Formats: sequence, structure tokens, C-alpha cells
Amino acid sequence: MTALFYQIINNIEHITDDNYKWFKKKLQSLLKGFEQHKDVDNIKVLRNKLENLLWEYEQDTKTSKWIRKHLKDLQTFLHQVDDIIHEIEEGKEKQTLIDVIKKVEKRYKNYNKIPNDKKEKYVEVAMKKKNLKYEKEIIKLQLELVKLQRHIQETGQKVLLIFEGRDAAGKWGNIKRFMEYLNPRAARVMALQKPTDQEKTQWYFQRYTKHFPNGGEMVFFDRSWYNRAGVEPVMGFVNKKNYEKFMEDVPKFEEMISDSGIKVIKLYYSVSKCEQAARFDERKRNPLKQYKLSPIDQFSQQLWDRYTLAEYHNFRNTHTKTCPWTVINSDDKKSSRINSIKYVLSLFDYPDKISEKELEYDKKIVYSGKDKMMWLKDEIDIKADLFS
Repeated sequence: MTALFYQIINNIEHITDDNYKWFKKKLQSLLKGFEQHKDVDNIKVLRNKLENLLWEYEQDTKTSKWIRKHLKDLQTFLHQVDDIIHEIEEGKEKQTLIDVIKKVEKRYKNYNKIPNDKKEKYVEVAMKKKNLKYEKEIIKLQLELVKLQRHIQETGQKVLLIFEGRDAAGKWGNIKRFMEYLNPRAARVMALQKPTDQEKTQWYFQRYTKHFPNGGEMVFFDRSWYNRAGVEPVMGFVNKKNYEKFMEDVPKFEEMISDSGIKVIKLYYSVSKCEQAARFDERKRNPLKQYKLSPIDQFSQQLWDRYTLAEYHNFRNTHTKTCPWTVINSDDKKSSRINSIKYVLSLFDYPDKISEKELEYDKKIVYSGKDKMMWLKDEIDIKADLFS
């Protein structure tokens, strides 16, 4: 078929009323054959060759109006070719989705079903069913994130995701699962260090704005300007006047961001005091996690109530209709990851999206910042002075 196609393209010097029907018929026959074999590569060659041929005729001032009429017909034919390419590639994507999930299942074999002569190649181990379920579900959701990213790139959307929470709440673990299969050219993680001497002289929000997403990008902030709402007042890194100014400015600042066309998603990971202590202990003992320890961590448990008071004021002042807070209960790391991704995916419409039922998140794990604020009222003295 390919040889026939080149013969048609290379031998035809002029499209005329006499040979056009023959030419069109041969093209349709070729396309049908390629389509039956799902030969998308040769269909693309056909499209490119035909586009070049049409371009040459369109540039030629001697092309008659009758021939130009045939060219319009061939342009319509090209649109049909593009539709077929899209359908074939979309079908391949769907097959990949199924294969990737099955790949997780095939990674683990039932030891009792392995032939005796091959058992020596394997080691019998036990795995919790819920862990296997988690691996299958997380890969399915990560595939959805890939679809979402493609849609964001194609439509030029700008998405900013803010990950906040106490130390050891699981922010970075969640970001890693979001980012794992995304194209790094269109997805970035920002984890800024403490401000430099120069940055200290700038407008407080200035060092963050230069990292905002461009069109078609997703940017993940591992902590953000909300350091001033939590760590800074609790640890005495900001005075009361600047803190209150910050709380007053944040809603207006975020409304400006939203008005500029950036979609802001604010996620707050909530960990219990007991679970935080356990995670700190693991960091101390595990050499692979000791890099996560910071000088401030040692005060997190001692100043638990002050951090709780700061949480309350943060939600009370910065949970807005334009940029609301969504709280994720992160005591169970795997549940927080699954439900975080489901929540974010539920905020978008994109092609080939899985069903709403598959994206239903646990409302005991994912809930509003307003609800969190109301619950915190029962835990602390909300009239206490954060700066006393």
C-alpha cells in the first residue's frame, strides 16, 4: 500500500477534472487499508505528503479555479484523516491505561500457583490486600493526572497548588505522588529556602510571584507565603503588626491571582499530635529520612497548642470563597494521597475522564477549611493572644 501511495503522489503532475476522481478514489482506498491495520504511521505520512501537495498548488498562481475547487475537497479529506489518526491514538491510550493497571497485578504472583520446577526462582512473601489495592488505585489516579496535565497544556491553563500543614504532615509525600508521572517540562515543584537578605527588603509576596505558572503549567508549592500564618508567629519570626497586615492582605492578594487567570488550589494536611511524634521519631532513627529533620521540628510538639491557635486564625482569615482551604486528614499517608488526588481531579473537566463514582473521595478525610476552623474552637482558647 505504501508503494502504491508513493506511486500516486510522485507520478501525478497535475490534478485535472479527468484524473481527480481516480486520484481521490485511490487515496480513499489507501486510507481504508491503513485504517484497518491501524497503521497510524503511514496515515501520518499520507497526510503530510498530501498537505505538501496541496500547499504547492495553493502557492501556484496558475492554478485554475476548477482545480482550487478540488483542493477544497481534499482539505475536507485531510480533516477526515486527522479524525482517524485521533481515534487510533486515543484507542491506544485506553489500552495503555488497562495494561498499566494490569502490570501492577502481574507484579505479584500467587506462590501456590507457581509450578514446582519454577518455585526456586521466587521467594514466598506476604502482602496486605489493602496495599495491593492502594498500588492499583494510585496508578489509575496518576494516569488521570497525566490526562489532566495534557488538557492543561493544550488549553493553556495555569494551575497553582499550595501544600501546607504542620511538620511531618505528609506534604512532600503527596507532592511526589502527584508529580511522579507528570511531564517535568510543564510541572514544577517550588520549595523555597528562608529569604535572603535581599528578599527581606522586598514586598513579602514578591519572591513567590516569580515562580507562578505560565500558560499550560502546573506549579506545586511545598509551603508558601503561609509560613507567615504558621511557623513565623509561633516561632517569633514576625511581629504582630506585620502578621496582622499579612492576614489582611492575603485574601486580596489571592483574589488578584485568581482574577489573572491562575487557578489556585490550597491543600492543608492535618496530622494528629500522636502521629506527628511517631513520624519525628522515625526521622531520628532512619538515616534515609534524617535530612527531613530541621531545628524547628523539636519545638513542634512543645508548641502544639500555639500552632493550633495559628491554624484557627489562618482558616478564619484566609478561607475565602475565591480561594478556599481544603483540609486533608493525613494520619494515614496512603489514604491522604488517594483522596488528595481524587479531590484535585474532581475540580477539572478534561477528555476521557473516568466516572464521578471512581473519583468520589472520603469526606471524613477531605473537608472544608471552614469546618476545620469550627472544630478547632473546641480545642483551644480562641481569645488567646498568639503573640503573648
